[in-house]
Amino acid sequence: MRKHTTIDLDQDLVRQAAIVLGTTKTTDTVHAALADVVRRQRRLGLFEIAHDLDLAALDALRSDRVAGAGPPRRAKAPR
Repeated sequence: MRKHTTIDLDQDLVRQAAIVLGTTKTTDTVHAALADVVRRQRRLGLFEIAHDLDLAALDALRSDRVAGAGPPRRAKAPR
């Protein structure tokens, strides 16, 4: 859902953010910056959850998703 709005933006900050984000339009820059903030917050939340887990707990969580599939396979190392 989108909402049209008028806001005052620091144009120098918008230009700097556009360079970092690889955007060219102000709207795209604002959207990309907002999406980045949300992704960062979600990753931090996952880190806090994962911080208390050990490998046995992770295997138990995975087994709930794939009942009867056995232990999770490890990815092969690239050659």
